[in-house]
Amino acid sequence: MPSFLRRALLVSGLGFLTLSASAQTSKIDSVNIRKIYDEALLRGQSYDNLRQLTGQIGGRLSGSPQAQQAVDWGKVTMEKLGLDRVYLQEVMVPHWVRGAKEKAEIKPAKGKGVALNVCALGGSVGTGGKLRAGVVEVKTWAELAALPADRVKGKFVFFNRPMNAAYIETGRAYGEAGDQRRNGAVEAAKRGAVGALVRSLTLAHDDFPHTGAMRYDEAVAKLPAAALSTNGADELSQLLKADPDLTFELEMSCETLSEVKSYNVVGEIRGSRLPDEIITVGGHLDSWDLAQGAHDDGTGCVQSMEVLRLLKATGLRPERTVRAVLFMNEENGVRGGNKYAELAKAANEKHLAAMESDGGGFTPRGFTIEAPAATVKRLQQWQPLFAPYFSGRFTAGHAGTDIEPLKGQVKALIGYDCDSQRYFDIHHTAADTFDKVNRRELELGGASMAGLIYLLSKYGL
Repeated sequence: MPSFLRRALLVSGLGFLTLSASAQTSKIDSVNIRKIYDEALLRGQSYDNLRQLTGQIGGRLSGSPQAQQAVDWGKVTMEKLGLDRVYLQEVMVPHWVRGAKEKAEIKPAKGKGVALNVCALGGSVGTGGKLRAGVVEVKTWAELAALPADRVKGKFVFFNRPMNAAYIETGRAYGEAGDQRRNGAVEAAKRGAVGALVRSLTLAHDDFPHTGAMRYDEAVAKLPAAALSTNGADELSQLLKADPDLTFELEMSCETLSEVKSYNVVGEIRGSRLPDEIITVGGHLDSWDLAQGAHDDGTGCVQSMEVLRLLKATGLRPERTVRAVLFMNEENGVRGGNKYAELAKAANEKHLAAMESDGGGFTPRGFTIEAPAATVKRLQQWQPLFAPYFSGRFTAGHAGTDIEPLKGQVKALIGYDCDSQRYFDIHHTAADTFDKVNRRELELGGASMAGLIYLLSKYGL
């Protein structure tokens, strides 16, 4: 029998998984997880909920009217599920606005200027009109440090280190290259530059600039910082080689306004046997403002709400309390994640585990786990139950930004892990729209999350 048909029989109920001797991987669990997948694939609501969130509201940057609309939408949507409790957690968030569309142009010593697609990095100051200066290109911090002062002072520093395409896990490449975006303006200011230009964090070669959070240091000047599309970065690099004395003109009107009151949205099903033990599952409700925030992180929000719906719809009432949290302000502050952890600690709540979906709504692969080795091994005993759905990869690794503040309060932090190969093509760009999400992939992900939370609720850690 072909392997694909054998797997199909196992999943369809015509055969059962060959389970370990562990009491935690029982035949009944296999049946119940199949019920969850059936409900998700036949009657799932994640995709339609995402259509509403992205189509009716769109981008939801913290502090914006759209972010408040998303809070209202999340609360109403969870109330319709008939949960035991739905409520808001107040949190103050930063309010940065992009302003008018950014403009940039390469000005060669001779010939016509070349317009480039750029976007301000999140949190950047504006340029106060048109800012024009020379450009110096670097790929590493060591290169910047080695440049004579007169080569940098009064110029734009152009950070042009690409993501490493050799890595199979694209998140690793993103993490390594991300220091340019986060710290480029600070390091450029230390050398007397007037601005920072950063190659977009993507392996794709296109004209979409990628925004994202950056930081300032009060000890040095706050410089305007912009991301160039990868095509634009390549073009600037080539023109610099031919004309090192060219100049770059940038115009951005972004600014930071006063903080705004916002909210985490929380819905929960109270545990039937151990209600005081809490399992959290969540995604972040805010998004960048360039598009609809579909994969980042509308998918994580609707999957987290779907976990609660799937448990109710299949009659698998959790034995421990399960909370879905739509966190506010992951993108530029993590205020929502910090507030959730702060309130949990103040209330002396007992948190068993926390799960986050913030890697897009692509095909599920499994889960990443931040926990002691013994706890990781315990969770890995459940891998056979997820193998028929191709989501049985349970590995140690980073779980999620919004749940990270819970470290020390929970036994395990768990990240939903899906295929990442296309994620950074659209991450933080104008291309992160609903049409990029596949219904079946999205619903499979919610089922994977619900299946693991079912097991955590039943057996604990």
